Amino acid sequence: MQRAKTVDDYIRNAKAWRDDLIKLRDILRATPLQEEVKWGGPCYTYKGKNIVGISAFKSYFGLWFHQGALLKDDKNVLINAQEGKTKALRQWRMASGTDVKPAIIKRYVKEAMSLVDQGKEISADRAAPIEVPVELLKAMRRTKGATAAFRKLRRGLQREYAEYIASAKRDETKQRRIAKILPMIVAGVGLNDKYR
Repeated sequence: MQRAKTVDDYIRNAKAWRDDLIKLRDILRATPLQEEVKWGGPCYTYKGKNIVGISAFKSYFGLWFHQGALLKDDKNVLINAQEGKTKALRQWRMASGTDVKPAIIKRYVKEAMSLVDQGKEISADRAAPIEVPVELLKAMRRTKGATAAFRKLRRGLQREYAEYIASAKRDETKQRRIAKILPMIVAGVGLNDKYR
């Protein structure tokens, strides 16, 4: 799905689950949350903090709770979709309209808002060392100015590039990604700058 500028665009461009996305949107709009678009998708905030997002994929649609790891989750609906990568984010996957439970969703949202009011959150570990994959290091050495440009990037941007290459399963994918990002690194831009 292409990056949307509005929530209406996101829903209109969804290849599947349109009616279900509308249901989720209606539930979230009935709360005190503010509707925004972040990273090309619907995101709902409270007091400037990300609370929950809506997403649609081929085989499911659902919600992303940004501090979901702190929620009680007494219904056991939340999963860590990126085990080992995300500490706070939790996803609630739904496969049909019958999976949409308005009362439970509102209760989870209310709890997430309460966490914001209490100042509770799981912060990213920004001090953790950045492990740059060997393939990326070698490619930067072969590309004029790439290593120096990489060192000038903020740590968060360096981490995004390193994780982007490390997450590729196949060597062909790594090489394709490296070819894509080297000009971006040399230009001094972040991997996801166009979405910020």
